[in-house]
Amino acid sequence: MSLLVVGSVAYDGIETPFGKVDKILGGSATYISLTSSYFQKNVNLVGVVGKDFKQEDIDLFKSKEIDLQGLQMDESGNTFFWKGKYHYDLNNRDTLDTQLNVFEHFDPVIPESYRDAKFIALGNIEPSLQRKVLDQVDNPDLVVMDTMNFWIEGTPEALKETLKAVDLLVINDSEARELADEPNLIKAAEMVREMGPDFLIIKKGEHGALLFTEDEIFSAPAYPVIDIFDPTGAGDSFMGGLLGWLSYTNDLSSQNFRRAVIFGSVMASFCVEEFGPERIKNLTEKEIYDRYREFRRLSEIPEVSS
Repeated sequence: MSLLVVGSVAYDGIETPFGKVDKILGGSATYISLTSSYFQKNVNLVGVVGKDFKQEDIDLFKSKEIDLQGLQMDESGNTFFWKGKYHYDLNNRDTLDTQLNVFEHFDPVIPESYRDAKFIALGNIEPSLQRKVLDQVDNPDLVVMDTMNFWIEGTPEALKETLKAVDLLVINDSEARELADEPNLIKAAEMVREMGPDFLIIKKGEHGALLFTEDEIFSAPAYPVIDIFDPTGAGDSFMGGLLGWLSYTNDLSSQNFRRAVIFGSVMASFCVEEFGPERIKNLTEKEIYDRYREFRRLSEIPEVSS
């Protein structure tokens, strides 16, 4: 079961209360591809990079057996660059610089060999581009998309059209409330699902995540990470872990969706432990499954006698 990942490949400048890096690999497609590669060995990446993109970063993708046939190399400019500074609680950040560069004219062309992918990850890009991707693929089993406040506010009609064509939407709690125009999160989730997605995951940062399906709500805990250095990419790492597991197991049952949410949370918890994707570059299978078991223990509720 192959996984198609479409999104941004970028460089980030990041400052948190715990340190600073001037330029490090980033982008939604980067985090999704890297984290999913620990489960799924057939990851196909579609994105665009510029003339400044480093060979060592190409080599990183190749070392994880991520197929780069769909990665466009545009020599006309530099790679998309974002710079931000996080506040002390790490829940809020200020954008200091955004240089779209070659990403401004990104046109996702899906190679013929990718078009039969059964699992598709639409990273956080303009909704009409996400829809363009779906026009080029053949009958996938599961389409997962991310979005953000910028698109909710700036391109609401295009976003709603794209939502009709996806199976699972992954957003955070503030985005869910804004998209539904409803302060109550449970009601907002119901309204968002009525827009198209059968499944909805609402990320709540340090408070875990909620999975909404037609029949149930599943609440996943957050891992109590002691050393949080950088939350950049945590949401994309969550999607990568989630989709990596689902595509690896090829199982869309309710119970396996729950497992996938936990694996998503596992990968996100590793991501925040170092700047950029540094922590998720060299994970071991033992580390991943040990932390999955820790997540299970965190949410274990003892039986009581009636």
